[in-house]
Amino acid sequence: MTPEADSGDAAAVWLLALGQTLLYAGSYYSFPALLPALEADLGWTKATFAAGPTLGFLIMAGLTLWSGRLVDRGFGGELLIWAPLMVAGGVLLLGLVRSPLGWNLGWAIIGVAQAACLYETCFAFLTRRLGGDAGAAITRVTLVAGFAGTLAFPLGHVLGQAFGGQGGMLVFAAMIAGIVVPMNAIAVARLRRKARAAGLARPADAPGALRRALAKPAFWAISGAVALIWLNHGILLTYVLVLFQDRGAGPALAATAAACVGPAQVAGRLALLMAGARISTATATLASLASVVMAGGLLWAAGAAMPLIFAFAVLQGAGAGLLSILRPVLVAETLGRDGFGAISGAVAIAPILASAAAPSVGAALLAMGGTPAVYAATWLMALAGLATAALLLRRV
Repeated sequence: MTPEADSGDAAAVWLLALGQTLLYAGSYYSFPALLPALEADLGWTKATFAAGPTLGFLIMAGLTLWSGRLVDRGFGGELLIWAPLMVAGGVLLLGLVRSPLGWNLGWAIIGVAQAACLYETCFAFLTRRLGGDAGAAITRVTLVAGFAGTLAFPLGHVLGQAFGGQGGMLVFAAMIAGIVVPMNAIAVARLRRKARAAGLARPADAPGALRRALAKPAFWAISGAVALIWLNHGILLTYVLVLFQDRGAGPALAATAAACVGPAQVAGRLALLMAGARISTATATLASLASVVMAGGLLWAAGAAMPLIFAFAVLQGAGAGLLSILRPVLVAETLGRDGFGAISGAVAIAPILASAAAPSVGAALLAMGGTPAVYAATWLMALAGLATAALLLRRV
């Protein structure tokens, strides 16, 4: 029996999955979910608000490789336990500040912490502890965490109306500190104990692994294609409520449609899981990118038929959701498991930088060309991502 098959390990993986769900809901999704209420609270421009997440993602990009190396050296558990507490502190600050300087400081704290406790660290920790069984565990984590947006948007709508945007941030901070930290601590202890009991070999840090990975076209295929989609997805997600209302949806309906992105992510991942060996990772990657391209076309067409925003949410969510689960699998299959933490962290730098740029790029597009500029630019990003993958993945 493999460590993953043991019920204790399964329980630990589900705890990590719930932890990732609440982390993403409370930090990544809380900003777009509360953006209208935050604007009402503080009266700042979208560009001023966007500077904070951009700073946070830039810091996260700069530290992701470092956190991956820490996982390779055996400190992944500590990162997963303590970094969420730091995330909670940053979100708490967002709920208290009254100046753009304080807003940016809160996001800087969040950026440092997110580099140490989101998907990259979680996946690298599972790969280190479970070896070949990590794929199933990663799938479980992403299946559950796909509901982060589903939780955040309706909850943000309710909290924003009840407590205002900053009051909503305080609730998200309490959720992270009070629930995620203890759940992750239990999960880490279980996984370490079960791995030791099973005598599972722990791969050592591999100093030359990253250099060898950088020489492979697959590295750049994954990094480039995912970066383009993450820029697309980050812009659309940050301003999804604005865009849906531009298409004719009221605030409540826009929040409902935005919440559909999460279930669509899960549905896409379940479809991939059911397909199993019948579909290669390369083919699945191209399919996920094509889904995002089609979603962009539907969002544009929703100007004439508003209900198409729901079709957009389904295709966008399914495509982005598939890509997030395929990325670590592609890294492991094409670049190897030696030094996985460092390699995975290096692959993540480009999409994290894209996520960093997304709020500010979106704000600039809205300022210069309004919503039509956003629709056109994000669709071209998706198309470029698909073309990049089609060109480079054939060489893998």
